[in-house]
Amino acid sequence: MPVAEGGDQYSVWVGLIYIFNLVVGTGALTLPAAFARAGWGLSTISLVFLAFMSFMNATYVIETMACANAVFKWKRLQFLKRNSMQDEENSDEEQTTSNAPIYGELEDPLVCGEAVPSRYYSLDKRIELGEMANLFLSKTGRTMFYCTLCVYLYGDLSIYSAAVSKSLMDVVCSTVPLNMTNITDWDDMPCFHASEGTFTRIDCYRMALLTFFAAMGPFVFFNVQKTKYLQLFTSGMRWLAFVIMISMAIHLLIKHGPQGKPPAFDITGMPTLFGACVYSFMCHHSLPGLISPIRGKSHLGLHLSLDYMLISIFYLLLAFTGAFAFANLNDLYTLNFVPTDNENVFLEIVEYFLALFPVFTLSTSFPIIAITLRNNLQSLFLDTSRLESYNFVVRKLIFPIVAVVPPLLLTYFLEDIGVLIKFTGSYAGTGIQYLIPTFLVLSARRHCANLLGLGVVNKYKSPFSNVSWAVFVLLWSFICIILVSVNMIEKYLDR
Repeated sequence: MPVAEGGDQYSVWVGLIYIFNLVVGTGALTLPAAFARAGWGLSTISLVFLAFMSFMNATYVIETMACANAVFKWKRLQFLKRNSMQDEENSDEEQTTSNAPIYGELEDPLVCGEAVPSRYYSLDKRIELGEMANLFLSKTGRTMFYCTLCVYLYGDLSIYSAAVSKSLMDVVCSTVPLNMTNITDWDDMPCFHASEGTFTRIDCYRMALLTFFAAMGPFVFFNVQKTKYLQLFTSGMRWLAFVIMISMAIHLLIKHGPQGKPPAFDITGMPTLFGACVYSFMCHHSLPGLISPIRGKSHLGLHLSLDYMLISIFYLLLAFTGAFAFANLNDLYTLNFVPTDNENVFLEIVEYFLALFPVFTLSTSFPIIAITLRNNLQSLFLDTSRLESYNFVVRKLIFPIVAVVPPLLLTYFLEDIGVLIKFTGSYAGTGIQYLIPTFLVLSARRHCANLLGLGVVNKYKSPFSNVSWAVFVLLWSFICIILVSVNMIEKYLDR
């Protein structure tokens, strides 16, 4: 059974750093604005609660992955037993001897009762969410899984595209006057104050968008993989940017006092906050690849809970400082640090770095997300086991184009990142973070109980294994989707 090679493994603390870096991504840049709209009191309670919900479903993913490992081990054990019986019948001692070491690793005592958990369950083999869906869900469930994942990835690409284009627009165009608070007025403004031409900020945004797709879009036709050094570079850039933003916000608070005056509670801001928090805590679709190489997974749940606590504290620090330091917050927090005519050269360099931060980090992630979307679209519509039997147009052209054209068209006419975050986080994000892990773990428990028996203990079982927790997650998800939908409909009718 393929497991991570020794050289590819890392300690649990290194694994938790990777998970921390995965969770604390660009989604965190949308938190301060959403935090201020919903009010600091309501936002604090909601963020902590949603962090708990995200952690609970992360434990569901871990339990399901252990169940999937158990199923594969059981199937392999049955295969080896059949081979062993055939070898005995044929008196083939050589083959029996060759199978013995592998069989010895899997044979009894696999079932050890409540005191000693079964060796069936492990997290050694990397099994992605799609493989778990294929293993435990029905055909309808698998279709729903791939549809939800594709919608989420489409939303991701749209958010990345809009964020990069808006960042480039704010760097290229002249600074927006402080008395301009209505975002709709910004689009109609000339890009450069000195010129009276018709080249507006929205024209600059669309030009940046087309340039971005022209540069990044072709990568979807190939197989591009993240390298270790690219990950280290982007992680370093991200941490430097977050530390600078928090430090500058604290400096502004000390120097000028609180400029922002967010209310304590504003229920109308909840849909945006919910979408931003779900998007900011998203890691479930990538957890298997980070967990499987970890050495010493016996207390993984406890370590993961500490990781989530640290992430929540970091998010609250970023959101609180931003909400009170700035009178007006952009949907993308880095846009509050657009370059100004500053005599301090160092400060101007820092402002340019922050303004261009989304351009650097999102541009490296865009091809990876686009290729992931392309592959999932192929899995949804084609038989991937015989992919080479399809013609060149179907294999190489249609799905890459279908992956990148819809986000381009959407963000060309809709540059509002807040709306994109709300839709992606509230709908597709709810599916990926809440619904899919819950349905997977319920199906996996039933499948393993039928296959292995109730006496086989899963040592990676979620601490929230009572079925009432799963019911609570499902009810919470449906209530949130309904509330967000009602809010979006009301806003549309009020226009």
